[in-house]
Parts: sequence; structure tokens; C-alpha cells
Amino acid sequence: MKGNPLLESVNLAYRSAVSKLNLSPDLCAALGSPEREIAITIPVTMDDGRLEVFRGYRVQHSSLRGPYKGGLRYDACVELDEVRALAALMTWKCAVANIPYGGAKGGICCDPKSMSSRELEALTRNYTRMMGSMIGPQFDIPAPDVNTDERIMSWIADEKARGGTPWARASVTGKPIILGGSLGRREATGRGVASVALYALRKAGKNPADCTIAVQGFGKVGSWAAKFLHDAGCKIVAISDVSGAIMRDGGLDIPGIREYVANNRSHLLEGYESQGVRPITGDEILTLKVDALIPAALEAQITSANAGDIRAAAVVEGANGPTTFEADSILNEKGVTVVPDILANVGGVMVSYFEWVQNLQSLQWSFEDVMSRLEQSMERACDEVWAVSDNRGCSLRTAAYILAIKRVAEAAAIRYSVTA
Repeated sequence: MKGNPLLESVNLAYRSAVSKLNLSPDLCAALGSPEREIAITIPVTMDDGRLEVFRGYRVQHSSLRGPYKGGLRYDACVELDEVRALAALMTWKCAVANIPYGGAKGGICCDPKSMSSRELEALTRNYTRMMGSMIGPQFDIPAPDVNTDERIMSWIADEKARGGTPWARASVTGKPIILGGSLGRREATGRGVASVALYALRKAGKNPADCTIAVQGFGKVGSWAAKFLHDAGCKIVAISDVSGAIMRDGGLDIPGIREYVANNRSHLLEGYESQGVRPITGDEILTLKVDALIPAALEAQITSANAGDIRAAAVVEGANGPTTFEADSILNEKGVTVVPDILANVGGVMVSYFEWVQNLQSLQWSFEDVMSRLEQSMERACDEVWAVSDNRGCSLRTAAYILAIKRVAEAAAIRYSVTA
């Protein structure tokens, strides 16, 4: 049976990077393997009185650089290999960002859209109780992910508080502002994607006002990335979500579309109409001739089957794993600049880190302070990854992995008393 494509791509990227580092085989094996994998069954009494049992996971990949950090997703397709891949990505992402976290990821196999608010709360609280001390402010700090939000994070924090956990608010990030969340957290990932895209355009000698952008996915990440790139003067010529894709050669009215989606019952693009706007297919948006393509939807959207058709000058990965390892090689051979997910979408975990620090210190930073710190951190991370790429003559993905693995290996050398 073919393995999970995301896990395969993550492992291939890891092996490609470590082959360029002088690390011992034993250390390479240790760094590439998760430290702990937790699988639990979660019984929930449903609204109709029946007992339903859900499967939950938490993979804690590395704690060498600090507490585990990673999202918690609710989805009917959640399975262990996917969670393994996402946990590893979090390790490398936190190391690229140079923040004192390791990587983790969690998920519950469920259909949250078919569940009532009471059922979701029971599921969340039961998951939290069953995870016990495996989640906590100094051990493992979850965050929102697919189909989870600040309300669900607040239930986790409250359950930890009920259980007597000190500094329970710091057990999760992505909470409501009133319950210890950070200003700027909602827009953080999209803001970071936009910052990296603008950095890549500047590196290519392009003026944002002359650039065209296509954004696949208009949700938590894509819509914010589109907003900030639009504000910077870029023309967002195409966007898409699960309901379809639209295009306008002269650029879309992103503020108007964001308002439409916010007020639309489905919160989707479906039904949107405006002069000059025409529908295109979901496949077409990936192959438009633009200065930058931002895949901000799901993993494995650009594969060996369609990589040859990509006409964007740059691909900036807003989603986790939207480009397979094979497709990445094809794009690099074509001269396409691919900014990998572990750099491009690191803004979310950066502001999650800021939230955690604020919770531990009982502080509330201003929005301007958070955004300033985010911009500085993104700029520094881009400088470092591009420098490794230039010095070693490798792709940005390999450069980001090299930078991340070296940092984790240095921590391992100290903690394990081995040679990195």
C-alpha cells in the first residue's frame, strides 16, 4: 500500500538535507524519528443519547529545543501518518524560526460539521482529560488547526485549569483575546506568508505594484495573505476555495471579497459576482502565469503530474506540504523559486510563541508590538535561509531543512553528549 504522500515528502526532504550535513547515521535516525506517539479512544455521549467513540492522536516529534508545539485538527481524514508528518514539520518550522519549541501535532478523526456545540465541547474536554500531563504549558502546547478555533482552545485551557494545572492559560495558544489570546494571532500566518512573498519578489528585483498573485485557498491563511499583499500594491488576479475559483486580469477587489465571504452564510466565494470577474477551475489557478502562486489550501496540490505546467515565477507555500518532493525538484529545474512551508507559513507559530510568553508573564502586548516583532522575525528567518541557499547552491527547501536540522542537532549534541 502506498504511504501517506505528505509523510513521504517530509522524509525525502529530511534525507536530502541530512545528506549534505556531516552528522552520524545514529543521530540522523534519532532526529528524524518522533519521541512519542499517543493514540487514544475518546467516548462521547451524543445529543441523541448514544455513545460514540472517536480516535484521537498526538505525536510529539522533538523536545530538544523546548516544549512540544503544534496544532490540533478535527477532520474525518485524520490518521497517524498525517499527524507524524505534520509533527515533524513543526519541529523544523520552529527551528527555522529559531524559537525555543520542539514540534508536535494532534488530531481527532471526526466530522465536526455534523456535531453540535455541546458534542464538540465534550469531545474536546474528554480529549484533554485523556491526554493528561502530556499537554501543559511547559511540556506540549497545542494550537488551532483545521476545523479548530479559539473557542476549542479555550475549552482545553479551561479543562487544564479545572484539573489544577498551573499557568493553565499557557497550555494552549490561539485563544480568545479576553482569555489570554494574543492580538495579531488570527492574521499571523497570512501576514507571515505575505511578508515572505514580498521578500521573494524583492529578491527577484520586482516591484510589488507590478506583480500579479494567485492564491489557492481563501480561508484562515489565504484570505489574510491576499489582504496584506493587496495592501502592499500587488494585483491579486485569482483566488479559490472549496466552492470554486475566480479570476480578474486587472486584479480582484480583495477588501470587497473578504466582506462578501464574511457575510455569506457559507463563508465561501460561491455566488460572488463583479464586473470583469470570471470563473476558472481549481486546476487552472495553479497554472496561471503570475509572479507568485500561493497554495494555501491542502497538502499535495502540486505534484509530479502538474508541476511541469506551473508558470508562476515563484511558489510560496501557505499550506503545509502543498508541493510534493518530486514536484519540488521539477519546479527547481524549471527555475521556479519555491519558498517552503517551514519558512513561508511560520508566522502562525511565531505569534503563538508570543502568546505563550505573554501568558507566562501575565502581559498583553499591543497589536503594533506583535506585528513589529513578527516582521523582524520573518525578515531574519528569510535572510538566514536565503544565505544558506546561496552558500550551498541548493534549493530554498533544502536550505531551510539544513538550517533547522543543524539547530536541532546542536541541541542534541549538548543534551545527549554526542558529536553533532
